[in-house]
Amino acid sequence: MTRNTLFLLLLGLLPLVPYAQKRPNIVFILADDLGYGDLGVYGQQHITTPHIDQLAAEGMRFTQFYAGTTVCAPSRSALLTGQHTGHTYIRGNKEIQPEGQEPLADSVQTFAQLLQRAGYVTGAFGKWGLGMVGTSGEPNRKGFDEFFGYNCQRQSHRYYPTHLWHNSEKVILAGNDLSQKAHYAPAIIQQKALAFIEEKKDTSFFLFIPTVLPHAELQGPADEHYKQYEYAFEEIPHRGNDYGPEATIAGYASIAKPRATFAAMVSRLDAYVGQVMAKLDELGLADNTIVLFSSDNGAHKEGGADPAFFNSSGGLRGLKRDLYEGGIRTPLIVCWPNYIAAGSVSDHIGAFWDIMPTFVELTGAPSPRYSDGISFLPTLLGQGHQPQHTYLYWEFHEGGGRQAVRMGKWKGVRLNAKETPDAPVALYNLQVDPAETTDVAVEHPAIAMRLRQMMEEAHQESAVFPLFPDLK
Repeated sequence: MTRNTLFLLLLGLLPLVPYAQKRPNIVFILADDLGYGDLGVYGQQHITTPHIDQLAAEGMRFTQFYAGTTVCAPSRSALLTGQHTGHTYIRGNKEIQPEGQEPLADSVQTFAQLLQRAGYVTGAFGKWGLGMVGTSGEPNRKGFDEFFGYNCQRQSHRYYPTHLWHNSEKVILAGNDLSQKAHYAPAIIQQKALAFIEEKKDTSFFLFIPTVLPHAELQGPADEHYKQYEYAFEEIPHRGNDYGPEATIAGYASIAKPRATFAAMVSRLDAYVGQVMAKLDELGLADNTIVLFSSDNGAHKEGGADPAFFNSSGGLRGLKRDLYEGGIRTPLIVCWPNYIAAGSVSDHIGAFWDIMPTFVELTGAPSPRYSDGISFLPTLLGQGHQPQHTYLYWEFHEGGGRQAVRMGKWKGVRLNAKETPDAPVALYNLQVDPAETTDVAVEHPAIAMRLRQMMEEAHQESAVFPLFPDLK
């Protein structure tokens, strides 16, 4: 590619795909319960994340990007389907037996399926949680040629599980029996992800790494990452559901040094990101691979985690299960050498449902049948004609039911929506009050009313996940 061609491409005067050596590979690393403030480049003071910080130094860091919602399954559904939680199929963490969660329906289309149709080889390595093996929602039926990891979110509460899944094959981890800890699942999954890059280096590939780190439980080997923090903090031991005869899959084990363990888990995640980048460099793929890093929702406090100590929400209000900024605003870092300006920072307001149209525009994949998203490829390429959302919408069905809308600088949050359908909308001006400390609905009643109307407009009731089941 000549300098003139690249210059015209960045100005938006030439189409993207024909001028690349081949269509770019895509790597999307999705952390689990990593807070907005848990990374050094987002202000973290206690934990070092040099590899992710370097990714930001070589790419673009977003400061106002949002997850699909505030818990795992519906957030991931919003990501993969390109729909916000008023439209997407999965809107809660609903268990099915014997193992897994409510499956994505046959009618649901994911961006991985669109990439497959465009000729991409696709792989997912980590946590799924959108449909058990043998159902309509299993990874192999939703756009992934290969899957390895935890199919079930409940199983992923344990870092030394009894088994993982390779496509439809149950892989027994001999020695892991909730009494013994022989095989650390994230390390196994990481090796499979690296092997996928090696095996598919001569293709156009999409690699999805929905890692379980640093979701509770707080567990890990006593390796260099743990030793870095072993004596760094004053600790309060956490008592939990220990490995042994009384252990349950869903429990969180006791941990003597929860702060050190959590910090080690974030540093281990960072090291895994570094390994992915090193593998791309080793194989000569880095210049033709776009890498994205994000998190599925805000920071958690289960299992002994201490988000207040680490300032995991980065000064924002709320945690996982809140629709305040700390529950849904997420890190997003995107790196693509020669295309995305190194060290750039964007305040573009976007969300998970924008990933689908962005990938479609990036790769020339078929357009989706439906999407709430807007491609932010113009922002990535430094172009000046980035379309904007009129508003972003979220809903959360637990805790009495919650809804939230962002319209420009304004943020509306409604609590207890199930019990009180006429509950008021609290209004926040994020431009002057990013921590959502002061409700200004009384001063701006017309704006509060407009945001309420947007909530009503955005929510389409679901028979599978009803938000207002008692309303006729």
